[in-house]
Amino acid sequence: MSLFARDRAASGRPVRHQPAELLRTVEDLHDAAAHFGAPGRNAVVMTMGALHEGHASLVRAARERVGAKGFVVVTVFVNPLQFGAGEDLDRYPRTLDADLEVAFDAGASAVFAPSVDEVYPGGEPQVRITAGPMGELLEGASRPGHFDGMLTVVAKLLHLTAPDLAFFGQKDAQQLALIRRMARDLNFPVEIVGVPTVRETDGLALSSRNRYLSADERRTALALSGALFAARDRLAAQEALRARAAALPGTQDRAEALSRLGEARAAADAHAVAQAAEGCGAEAVRAAARTVLDDASRAEPPLVLDYLALVDPADFTEVADDHDGEAILAVAARVGSTRLIDNIPLLLGATMSTMFGATQ
Repeated sequence: MSLFARDRAASGRPVRHQPAELLRTVEDLHDAAAHFGAPGRNAVVMTMGALHEGHASLVRAARERVGAKGFVVVTVFVNPLQFGAGEDLDRYPRTLDADLEVAFDAGASAVFAPSVDEVYPGGEPQVRITAGPMGELLEGASRPGHFDGMLTVVAKLLHLTAPDLAFFGQKDAQQLALIRRMARDLNFPVEIVGVPTVRETDGLALSSRNRYLSADERRTALALSGALFAARDRLAAQEALRARAAALPGTQDRAEALSRLGEARAAADAHAVAQAAEGCGAEAVRAAARTVLDDASRAEPPLVLDYLALVDPADFTEVADDHDGEAILAVAARVGSTRLIDNIPLLLGATMSTMFGATQ
């Protein structure tokens, strides 16, 4: 029996103080929100448990936004609707005692950890949210039905927790984009807040599935973040080279500037100048990432690539080679029996537009 249930039984109403405990039922969740929430200062962090520092960063971000007196609820629910045949529902880690410690240390007011029957009292719902065209790409193509199940439970939990703000990690970039689209398309009265990916010291994005990796598998898995960083660094080097070309005196034309800069450098650097002159930022980004992933495919154990995609963050369609503006470089792969995803935001072409003008 929760604090709220005990207080109701004793006095007919809960004692008013800021909670820090486990809630198991929708009734207790509503009691907690009603007595400890405040208009404009209620936040939710949705998780499937096995909490780590990435989840803790979401809770801290929520606490910072709502203030010391705001109500921050962390949901812990392993949603069966978003697991397909052959996926790891049964072996997905369930570590509730440790999750409570992480959540409360990070500033949660309460943890809502309902049973499957509590969330789906009539069995699996017949009416569900459909993710639409974006939900059929990348993760949706690899895991059919996954995003429909994810959006269905997110919609239910948004109704149950009634937050002003909901916090999600940018590591699951396609998930975040779909949740934002659902909230906009269906007029959910909530602000969806994305929080940057948290990484371990070696660059691996924090994930509950990392614990499945052996030491050798982990070394191979570092290729995911390595590929993203290589692409980011290639783009930065290309833009820096272009900036130097733009700084040459008396030169207004991009091709002329890059040619003059190339003539002044050694052959290896001239080759890099030629790459920059082509203006193929997207192509260079993809090539840099793929080189790292190809090397990892020959490692032992090997990395088995699912997809590498440079996409528009608005709809997750692949960007053209001449794309200017924001993009997300996303990767998914298996190492052993563990499937991992990662991504990084990039900005393509903006530096060139500023240096040479939109008409160049």
